[in-house]
Amino acid sequence: MRPEQLKVAGVIRQDSGLKAQEQQADVVRTLLPGSTVGVLGGGQLGRMMALAGSAMGYRFVALDPAPDAPCGQVTPQIIAAYDDRAAARELAQRADVITYEFENVDAGVAALLTEESYVPQGSALLYTTQHRLREKAAIEAAGVPVAPYRKVGSLAELERAAAELGLPCVLKTATGGYDGKGQAVIRSEEELSTAFRQLVPESSASDKEIEPELVLEKFIAFQCEISVVAARSAGGEVKSFPPAENIHVNNILHLSIVPARVTEDIQKRACKLAETLISGLNAVGLLAVEMFVTADGELFVNELAPRPHNSGHYTMDACVTSQFEQHVRAICNLPLGDTSLLTPVVMVNVLGQHLQGTIEVLSKADEEANRLGISPKLHIYGKTDSKLGRKMGHINLLCKDTGDGLSWVEQTNLWRN
Repeated sequence: MRPEQLKVAGVIRQDSGLKAQEQQADVVRTLLPGSTVGVLGGGQLGRMMALAGSAMGYRFVALDPAPDAPCGQVTPQIIAAYDDRAAARELAQRADVITYEFENVDAGVAALLTEESYVPQGSALLYTTQHRLREKAAIEAAGVPVAPYRKVGSLAELERAAAELGLPCVLKTATGGYDGKGQAVIRSEEELSTAFRQLVPESSASDKEIEPELVLEKFIAFQCEISVVAARSAGGEVKSFPPAENIHVNNILHLSIVPARVTEDIQKRACKLAETLISGLNAVGLLAVEMFVTADGELFVNELAPRPHNSGHYTMDACVTSQFEQHVRAICNLPLGDTSLLTPVVMVNVLGQHLQGTIEVLSKADEEANRLGISPKLHIYGKTDSKLGRKMGHINLLCKDTGDGLSWVEQTNLWRN
């Protein structure tokens, strides 16, 4: 690390309720522009982080096994597997601070990096959020409500848990799973065994040495889903972005609507809840908190993501500070940026089946956008393979009213396939 770029603040963190994080993370460090940020993961989140941080004067280097990864197109890249210890050490040597853009970081590599480099996010939160049961326990310990749940390790346990929680309910794997993968909705007793076999292969179910780890959650009859992206700097400053209302199609995020169409009281409580969690977990960087909103205004946390989040992409064009700039500020211990919303916005994801049509539509004069007063801002991720259901980019629709943005999405016809 270059001493002229590193100021040691000398603040010792006393983390209550958790074992002290790695010794190297105990002293808060302020890293100024000119420092190098190492990113574990080279996907679109790393790419957008590097673009935002580069504008602030930071350098970046990414580690990802895919040649020509999205982040590697805009910053130097170490091409190696995530569990490659030698590559991790190279990343540590080339960077002044290390962050990650996805949760499923190899535990051994995470431990190595926290020993040999500066990782202000530490590995404790990764350990927690990589496992749904640990995550739910941590959320409850922070005094925040989650949907009633049970640990499940066998079909018999599933049957007992379903009887206790009632149907419908949702069965999920304790680890892995995203965009609807690794989970099954159970609406009747007849579906219990099918759901169990779906998530636990027969080979695993028959292996007496390995007990499956599943979570059964009571289905919450929610009015809508919202998420809040909160930030906490290494020095403890906390700020949250306005809540986004999220709409999923085939278990993949389709739209984020901001302001969320909920009461101002619910928006304030959602932000407070996210700020309580990020502080209670001693997190550094960003924490995306997904929540269910019930008809009577109750909030239940669904999932956490300790990184920039798809539902926070609207901040890139609609807020004073983007989530990506905020993440860099947080891990480098700069003052956090203003999170104020500048304009209503609808973020719509561009999947593989939408990519070509989207490029064609936005390469021409858009009479519908002009009529509605919409300003579409296109962000393409640079992924090499455009596959069905794969996130290839997003559009932020800046508008006077979110209803106009939703009308544009509906009338464009790109999202009907």
